[in-house]
Amino acid sequence: MRVVVTDAEVTLADVLSLRLTIEEPLAEGTRLILRQRGTGVECGVTLGTSGAEVREASLAVSLAPLGLSPGRWDAHLEHQGRRVRIHSVDPGFSLDRLDAYALSRRTLAYRAYRTLNGYLAVKISEAGPVADVRAVWFREGRFEVTGLLAYTGFSDDDSQHTARLALRRAGGPETAVTATATVKGVRFHAALSLCDVIAATPEYEGLWEPSLEVDGLEAPLPLGARLDDVDGKRRRVHYPDTEVDGVPVRPCYTVDDELRLEVGG
Repeated sequence: MRVVVTDAEVTLADVLSLRLTIEEPLAEGTRLILRQRGTGVECGVTLGTSGAEVREASLAVSLAPLGLSPGRWDAHLEHQGRRVRIHSVDPGFSLDRLDAYALSRRTLAYRAYRTLNGYLAVKISEAGPVADVRAVWFREGRFEVTGLLAYTGFSDDDSQHTARLALRRAGGPETAVTATATVKGVRFHAALSLCDVIAATPEYEGLWEPSLEVDGLEAPLPLGARLDDVDGKRRRVHYPDTEVDGVPVRPCYTVDDELRLEVGG
């Protein structure tokens, strides 16, 4: 039983929607099995038959009621004790889809994707309001950042929201540098003087945590990059650095894909 996914998507309603090409019709009692990596925990859903002559099939499985925990889940089809892993030719990545998916408030985010060796899998992550970073640069002595508000419930429209960018030192006494930010719908832009950051940095060395404070949201939003498909940004994503009065400044990511600003070092 060879099965290949040609299109895979988790819809806005957290439904795993698949289009398949199949060598033989799906038999009665065929089950979709999701197996969690690391733990071996499995969850199965019985599928309907696809008809005697069908060589293509569409499947829709609601993920939220399955109670799956965060992690990566590999997809299999099983019938009468025979199990095959599902191949996929769909990379499962569309930034437009991911941006639309992130407009709703969520506690868990589901994503279908193709593994490095060409199989279908589902990634489940904890989700909460975040300022998703799309671009970072230095210009005329300023640190500038743009991005998208994710999982806030805000609409992607022309409405303006009062906001400010705040940089706080990681550890040590509370020190903050702030500047007004622009938020239109779910898109944000903020710029902050690096001279102010250097002046607030003891011994001209320290690590700063940026956040976006938006009117209408209860807590500041951390700046990170979690909506795309790049894992391990601390190793893979590097921005140009700069110097202010001889002091080096460099943006970087943590192991949790949150943005930081390193001063000195």
